[in-house]
Amino acid sequence: MEIHDHAEPPASSQKGRSASGTHAHNETWRMITRSGVSSWENDTPAVGDATPTSPVKHPYVHGNGEAPAISVRQLTRIYEVPGRKDARVVALDHVDADFPEGSFTAVVGASGSGKSTLLHCMAGLDEPTAGTVTTLGTVTSGMKPAKRARFRAKHTGFVFQEYNLIASLTAAENVSMPAKLAGNPLSKKGIRAALEAVDLAHRADLKPHQLSGGERQRVAIARVMASHPRIVFADEPTGALDLDSTGVVLDWLRQLASRGTTVVMVTHDVEAAALADSVAVMSGGRLATWSSCRDAQRIADLVHAARAR
Repeated sequence: MEIHDHAEPPASSQKGRSASGTHAHNETWRMITRSGVSSWENDTPAVGDATPTSPVKHPYVHGNGEAPAISVRQLTRIYEVPGRKDARVVALDHVDADFPEGSFTAVVGASGSGKSTLLHCMAGLDEPTAGTVTTLGTVTSGMKPAKRARFRAKHTGFVFQEYNLIASLTAAENVSMPAKLAGNPLSKKGIRAALEAVDLAHRADLKPHQLSGGERQRVAIARVMASHPRIVFADEPTGALDLDSTGVVLDWLRQLASRGTTVVMVTHDVEAAALADSVAVMSGGRLATWSSCRDAQRIADLVHAARAR
């Protein structure tokens, strides 16, 4: 028997089928080969493992019966291992979860736990191998790419660690771009109002290379605010920022949620996660547990406990 550990899932996006995946203590994928047959196996139980038909309940849900903004069922993402046709990496392992409208959820976990893959599949940036994603009452998994892109442009906004601004456009032009792509161009007044909200109206005519990292991320926030999306996905939005800029970005994400936008944020920063309404802890491609804890140390303990099992 051969055992091969890998710190991260491979980059290949091809689909495949395999047995369940797992992480060792340092969150590596474990491939086991027996008699020349390779598979990815889970030799430790996930923390708070839910049955497929009974998703772990989001702590923000108060039993009002409203449909969640985002719902995933049996969500599975399996990647090919480059150069190994007989091996697969299970990045998501039958995840069930609901994200209520107007909630602010932080998704945490060690590197390789599946948190970014979960966000990308929910956002329609990656196609799951199996399972379903339902967004605002519409099943978005399985949509053709062009249709999914139109849905994203109409209903969702994104904030990424690397800002994803268009280098050749000014701050004002970057703010206006998503609405233009969605067929609802903004007025000059609307663009200025969005930049004023993040205290950048005086930098409207500058291009990204003329702005600091914190200012670029604020442009990204203004871009989201101007489009008024019902859902915002934030992937490590504070990862490249200083403390002051981090506070500004997190404050605006909270404000978006307070206005009814559903915010899902992936982060390694437990201090940032503590500002969310609730925290989803990922481990080994599974949703290990939910918590409504606002204590950073307690959240860190939950991540370590999930990783150790």
